[in-house]
Amino acid sequence: MELNWKVRWSETFSHTIAFWIVISHESLDSLGACRRQHSEKGMIWKQGCLSGLSKSMDMTKDRGNYRAQGCLPLIGIIGGGQLARMQAQAASRLGCRISTIEKVLDCPAADVVHTHQVGDWNDPAVLIPWAEGCDLVALENEFVESATLHALEQAGHTVVPTAKTMTIVQDKWNQKEQLRKDGLPVTSFQAVATIKDIHHAGTQLGWPLVLKKRKQGYDGKGNATIQNPEGVQNAWECLGSGTFPLYVEAFCPFSKELAVMVVRSVDGSHAEYPVVETMQKDHICHVVTAPASISPELRDKASGIARGAVEAVKGLGCFGVEMFLTDDDDILINELAPRVHNSGHYTIEACRCSQFENHIRAILGWPLGDTALVKPSAVMVNLLGKNDGPSLPSGITEALQDPDAHLHIYGKPQSRKGRKMGHLTLTGEAQDKTLARAQQLATSIHFGRKSS
Repeated sequence: MELNWKVRWSETFSHTIAFWIVISHESLDSLGACRRQHSEKGMIWKQGCLSGLSKSMDMTKDRGNYRAQGCLPLIGIIGGGQLARMQAQAASRLGCRISTIEKVLDCPAADVVHTHQVGDWNDPAVLIPWAEGCDLVALENEFVESATLHALEQAGHTVVPTAKTMTIVQDKWNQKEQLRKDGLPVTSFQAVATIKDIHHAGTQLGWPLVLKKRKQGYDGKGNATIQNPEGVQNAWECLGSGTFPLYVEAFCPFSKELAVMVVRSVDGSHAEYPVVETMQKDHICHVVTAPASISPELRDKASGIARGAVEAVKGLGCFGVEMFLTDDDDILINELAPRVHNSGHYTIEACRCSQFENHIRAILGWPLGDTALVKPSAVMVNLLGKNDGPSLPSGITEALQDPDAHLHIYGKPQSRKGRKMGHLTLTGEAQDKTLARAQQLATSIHFGRKSS
């Protein structure tokens, strides 16, 4: 296939070549086929246009030695979702360039990064050549196998967090074991391999019981709450009938769900964001309020536990620590997210330095920014797809006109029911009023086809 295009080249950085493609009218129909063909081959694309192979960009010289070269770093991020998108937006403010790799071309990060490659990030044969152009590699999610990350490190690449940390954190059983070993408060848990094991755990830990996948669980996927022995069979089948490694946790009768974003730099410094309260529905975070409505003593306690948890797994960068607060004022760790986290999205506008910018600072060893709130209250509401359909939202006018509201749309190609399509943050003086207003604005915003 031939495309009738003209190419004009221009030097933009010391190691990078950018170009513009002018496509004739008769070639437009062919472009989609070209994109599909080349994306399947792992080509690198920038904003939908072919921008060349990484080798042709000559970014492999003196990898990781950007300081000696006197240039700003190129950071690789494994994954191309909204978390990579918001990391890239923060990094660009600091002059850093971002390269992403994702299994699909059309993803939230692709439009805002320096280069985007389509490829299987769990395949070292794909991942290692991609990383050759990067000064260091960060993660958007915890689903890259630690063995793959170890292969990346063995090839001479710096990975943050490290493969050793990810071996602990990405397997929730290993994570709980490490936290318990370090004397940190966690819910009771047991390994299970059969239906009989689950019944036995129920008799020991009591009902309800939470059955979880050890890996690959998020946003309610990979969890099942079992109310009584009669519910075991259904939960077992819902989680693959033993296809995946599983474990169970005792159900925690919490009064609040709390979260803290902890930033731990490669230079040893650390910072914690305010303790927030998260409101979950069907295991998906819907609302975050900052700060949490708890006593100063409990805030200090929660921050200390969160910091200890990240230190226990030797985490680097920004980590999300989710916790339960009980009626007896006990605080128990639910789980860790070894990355920037949904419960910290409010920090973009509500704190002096966002979780995304501080993550970039931390992995580079640059001074950490101030984590304090800029106003007494902030509320973040996730904007979920109401139905399947186009990704263009309706009902955004009022949010855009409110000076205290900040609307983020992730640029996903399609809405799906329950899919995170964006978020809205509102800052204010009084938490009750801020929460009510944020929910009002969010309710008006609709992603997906409207029901007739």
